[in-house]
Amino acid sequence: MSAPPARSAASAELRIIGRSHRKLDGRDKVLGRTRFISDLQQPGQLVGRILRSPHPHARILSVDVAEAERLPGVHAVVHAGNVTQRPFGYGLDNLPLKQDKVRCAGDEVAAVAAEDGATAERALELIEVEYEPLPAVYDPHQALAAGAPAIHPRLADLEPNVSMRWDFDHGDVEQASRAAHVIVEGTFQSPLSAPASIETHCCIAAFDPEGRLDVWTGVHMAFMYRKSIADTLLLDWRDIVIHQPPIGGSFGGKIDIDPLDFITVLLAKAARRPVKVHLSREEEFVGSRVRQPMQIRLRTGADKAGNLLFRDADVISDNGAYNAWGSHALLVVMQSISSLYRVPNCRVRARVVYTNKAYGGSVRGFGNPEATFAIEQQTEEIADRLGLDPIDLRLMNANRSGDVTPQGMRITSCGLVECLEEVRKASGWAKLRGRRRHLHRGLGAAAFIHVGGGARIYPSDGCGSILKIDEAGRVTLISGASELGQGSETVLAMVTAESLGVPLSAVSVVNDSTELKPWDVGAHASRTTFVAGNSARLAAVELRQKLLETASEILEVDAADLTLREGIVSVRGAPQSSLGYDKVVRRRMLRQGGSMLMATSFYDPPTEPQDGRFVGNISAAYGFGAHVAEVEVEPDTGLVHVLNLFCAHDVGRALNPAGVEGQVLGGAVMGLGLALTEELGVADGQLLRPSPREYGMLTALGIPPIHFIPVETIDPEGPFGAKGVGEAGLIPVAAAVANAVADATGLHPKGYPIAPWKLLDWLRSREVEAGV
Repeated sequence: MSAPPARSAASAELRIIGRSHRKLDGRDKVLGRTRFISDLQQPGQLVGRILRSPHPHARILSVDVAEAERLPGVHAVVHAGNVTQRPFGYGLDNLPLKQDKVRCAGDEVAAVAAEDGATAERALELIEVEYEPLPAVYDPHQALAAGAPAIHPRLADLEPNVSMRWDFDHGDVEQASRAAHVIVEGTFQSPLSAPASIETHCCIAAFDPEGRLDVWTGVHMAFMYRKSIADTLLLDWRDIVIHQPPIGGSFGGKIDIDPLDFITVLLAKAARRPVKVHLSREEEFVGSRVRQPMQIRLRTGADKAGNLLFRDADVISDNGAYNAWGSHALLVVMQSISSLYRVPNCRVRARVVYTNKAYGGSVRGFGNPEATFAIEQQTEEIADRLGLDPIDLRLMNANRSGDVTPQGMRITSCGLVECLEEVRKASGWAKLRGRRRHLHRGLGAAAFIHVGGGARIYPSDGCGSILKIDEAGRVTLISGASELGQGSETVLAMVTAESLGVPLSAVSVVNDSTELKPWDVGAHASRTTFVAGNSARLAAVELRQKLLETASEILEVDAADLTLREGIVSVRGAPQSSLGYDKVVRRRMLRQGGSMLMATSFYDPPTEPQDGRFVGNISAAYGFGAHVAEVEVEPDTGLVHVLNLFCAHDVGRALNPAGVEGQVLGGAVMGLGLALTEELGVADGQLLRPSPREYGMLTALGIPPIHFIPVETIDPEGPFGAKGVGEAGLIPVAAAVANAVADATGLHPKGYPIAPWKLLDWLRSREVEAGV
């Protein structure tokens, strides 16, 4: 169920924006015509396989590949001893093929390329690796203890196994603590989990006779990926082309460049043939990036009226064996702690800790679900302690337009108040919250803040566009942005058509090769609609002006007196004086001897990097929202049933309402999985459930009714007022479900997933403490 977005007078003037459109690639996907990476076949292509370490921590004493190399059908065997490679990752702590040590089960030790999969598997069996097992550490607290095994001795000089610190101070937390009327504190846990997209990781690499390299991959950040390939394997980036075929899902899991990609290139170079490496479903869990576990110890204080006074957090990120993108998730954890609601005093002490486990990547929400889970449970605890309605407490402290948060985040458009009011009304909050514990039913709310206009992590957060029209009137947008299945190509086509004044059917989008498309930093931080959309809009505005200039010569009027709508150029007040835009194009290109009708643009949002104190307006806009979950708890089994989920989101403007709803609903489903079932168990460094069924992914039968309510605030910087929403639907779900469980049982879960056996243990522990 969803409510239509409110329509203003300005939106009524729009022809395409604000109306629902099918995805441009939807028909091909539904009919099975889309060719994903796994469908591609290069001439002479070989099959690649990777040999992984069975040990979570061991010294590599020797690697013998002689028997594997002699196996008929094997064209290449690579390992650290016969390739040239450099460290990669944040802190340069990882190698594609491990040289002296392995640091987690699944580490890549060797790889083969063969004529077929069976031969490649047999070759792996023939590789003999001698290991010396080393003491391992799987718990971050144990890793921090004196005398713990050093996982990267040279990279953790200040504290044992600490690779990064994220510390922030604003105001005076100690003074605020003394002034507080109520203080709540607790420790909150989140699990090792996985993005688990339908398409597993796959890479194809091929060198031509001159040594130029083509790579086909599902990575988000094609230009950053190209540079990393070149730097790590000592290649010339100018001789590398990255191709991005349609991607069968990512949810952040394919933002990192993984050892898989480097190894595929190394195999292709050694074999002198194209090589494809396609991870199995089990390998996807073991050999790609995960959402790392976190522990957040949080104290929150408020005065007697309910005004928040301070937050004080100590965060440990169990980032696993190496620093990939996940090591920077604390950036977002810190932003949520400091900036969700008005909090005048804030202190964060956060550490990224090495352990001998699978290592963290950039999974949807990127630290925000973990932080919001802790923040929003304490928000409701404070309300209960003060005898206030939890939504009233949130409204009292809500962010508003014009605010500047402790970290210097400047809030432009902000619909948090409206979102809270909408979910309160839709869920029946006033009548139901706190009144059905005897039925084991409850309502819980949670809100969020997230970047919605890019994120200034790199020197540039920009995106380029090339827009051209051919003699038939076909409009092609060549965008730097990456399409991950989220519908960005459709939105970019809509922005282009609206800005240019042509039918949507005239526009196509190309973005699949670094050889053709302009530079873009990549798909992350819910930035594509905002940044790439603004870039496309700027190019379309310029091209529209060129069309009107030529049309003014044909119609013998000033360009300012012309309109261009639905592909028709007309004289204002004299609609009979008109002609099609395609005729204008042909006049400019052919009769006037002009070149191709084209415009280019590059949009870099007006943001700033955070300084050494972690202060800076990192995004050009911020998204807000609120969810309410309704649950029923089985007290005898601990099973939690989510009956309804109400989701109100400040989306700026919903450019494609159906697409926005799909993004929020999809995120909400992922959030329900996190809240209830999804967890990668680990024992002695080994994953216990490396398959979708065992891992706990929800199916369609496990999804409750989800009610989406868009709130339009029309952001001043966004394209037609839009803000990013790609990650938002996931962020507050686990917190809202936990708060609903608290309303139903009187107990606040301190971790997720809220599995039945965990909830039963918590309830029994409470009974023991109460002497029942």
